[in-house]
Amino acid sequence: MLRAQRFRVLGMPSCMFSRSYSRQPSKFEEEDFKKARSWLASFTGVPEHIYDVSYSRSSGPGGQNVNKVNSKATMKVDLNGLLAILPPVLHNGIRQTSYCADRSTSLVISCDESRKQADNRAGCETRLRDLIRDVGRSVVPGETSPETKKRVKQHQAAEKEARMRMKKFQSAKKSSRRKGSSDG
Repeated sequence: MLRAQRFRVLGMPSCMFSRSYSRQPSKFEEEDFKKARSWLASFTGVPEHIYDVSYSRSSGPGGQNVNKVNSKATMKVDLNGLLAILPPVLHNGIRQTSYCADRSTSLVISCDESRKQADNRAGCETRLRDLIRDVGRSVVPGETSPETKKRVKQHQAAEKEARMRMKKFQSAKKSSRRKGSSDG
């Protein structure tokens, strides 16, 4: 009986048990991750020609100032231009962020934390920089130090040795049973 049919018979929806969380093999090589690490280490910010900043009236606290002055900054980042300067390893992570606008090729970042336009613009730039760094930290694995590699090899060797000892023990136990049963 198929899995989905089994659950229908039990009265449970089959969708509850049909999720699979298999990890997709990475299409990137270690060299790609090295390039991404070095790019992230030297990353200082996104060039201004990639994004446009517009200002609008803010909401929330600030009194008459937020009602009269266009202080809220909204940054619209051209996704194609941004992906052109980013390492390919980061592309999917950037596309999956909450800043990615539906049905368009742009990221939309807004900031209205301050009463001043310049501070809100700087806040948008900081959010974009932090977004790229966060995606980089989550997507690009850290480099393994030589000490850690050595420790892992030692653990693997000890595990292999313990497994071989257990196999020899089990083999001896079974062979002793065979010897004892032929006497009977």
